[in-house]
Amino acid sequence: MLANDGARLWGEPGALSVEGAAVVEARRVAGTDDDPRAAELRRAVARLRRDLAAHPAELPDRAIADDELAALDAMARTGAPELHRLRRSLLLIAGALGSVSALGSALTGVRAAIDQFNNVPQPGRGRD
Repeated sequence: MLANDGARLWGEPGALSVEGAAVVEARRVAGTDDDPRAAELRRAVARLRRDLAAHPAELPDRAIADDELAALDAMARTGAPELHRLRRSLLLIAGALGSVSALGSALTGVRAAIDQFNNVPQPGRGRD
């Protein structure tokens, strides 16, 4: 949509905004603007990844957690993640991290983000 002066309105792809002396262009990232649940999942995964990377303790299954966090991020980017796969990844991450209390808050955030997908119709489920 164009404003009266021909400029795109803020919030649209390719829209420009002047903030101080900087010009900022808004761009959509596939899978995030269309589904706010996917965007929330990506934010929660990013937080847990940062917290895990900063955690100094040697965790024997850290690689498993890293792999599953990457898988969750990839699923969120597609915009149509399967709930059973999200839950499986969450279970593997929780098992890999054990009871590391320093990561508990970030892990809870990932779980809450996954719980938002509970109302997504799952493939293979018939209508009753």
